[in-house]
Amino acid sequence: MSLSEARFHDLVDAVQQSVEDVFDDSDLDLDLENSGGVLTVRFENGTQLILSRQAPLRQLWVAARSGGFHFDYDEASGLWICDSSEEPLGELLSRVTSEQAGESLEFDEL
Repeated sequence: MSLSEARFHDLVDAVQQSVEDVFDDSDLDLDLENSGGVLTVRFENGTQLILSRQAPLRQLWVAARSGGFHFDYDEASGLWICDSSEEPLGELLSRVTSEQAGESLEFDEL
């Protein structure tokens, strides 16, 4: 069963807020901007991490220096899972933050 549009937006809002909270609680020097359903993280070195909602597809897209990733919500696990690698969103965010900012952060709930 596919997600309703309202549930999809609620889930993306929650995950973007969780991501913002992790970055806010870190010691990283970065800028966060959440506008129009797109969360942009700008690291001190100029690289970016972008989380954007794709409502027609019911996907969350992540753009990082290492590439673009598309995530589907898995009701059974309660996690966003990459449609190509099956990597959970939290693991990908930890990996790309380490690659782009040189510091490992934990996104355990994602």
